[in-house]
Amino acid sequence: MSNMRIAVVCSSNQNRSMEAHAILSKRGFNVKSFGTGANVKLPGSAPNKPNIYDFSVSYEQMYQDLSRRDKHLYTQNGILHMLDRNRRIKTKPERFQDCEETFDVVVTVEERVYDQVVEDLQRRGHVSNEPVHIINLEVKDNHDEATLGAFLICELCQMLQKANDFENAIDEIVQEFETKANRDVLHCIAFY
Repeated sequence: MSNMRIAVVCSSNQNRSMEAHAILSKRGFNVKSFGTGANVKLPGSAPNKPNIYDFSVSYEQMYQDLSRRDKHLYTQNGILHMLDRNRRIKTKPERFQDCEETFDVVVTVEERVYDQVVEDLQRRGHVSNEPVHIINLEVKDNHDEATLGAFLICELCQMLQKANDFENAIDEIVQEFETKANRDVLHCIAFY
């Protein structure tokens, strides 16, 4: 399917979805990225002290805020590097539930996010009866796994894009990818 519209979704639209967004975009895909959380959470000075932001706060504002708080800590743990990458891709994180655009494929990176996307699409109701395929590929939320996951997501999207009959071939493609990547994949179809 040429010009396939892709959404990549994680919880906070920071690490996993943005890494995939960057790689897919460089490969020429029509891609957007989102989060499903109530707000954006970034690691803080301790595991029980995350930095919490509203989705309306720009990546630049987060970068400046964390630089002021503890530039050394947030450089060491990679958060400033991640925010720097993010602000070069788009202005701010976005919530999937607030997006009115339609996509051919929505790729999620954890089962909880997959469930939230499916639930949101069901809640919206069928307006155009346009199909959307939701695919989940589990990706741990750390920098290394986000990079690996982004390349796997790109490989999956390339397989989908090459299909002559996308709608009828997707089950086989997902199954082939699952075997090749040695990862469990969830897949369902919903309608806009």
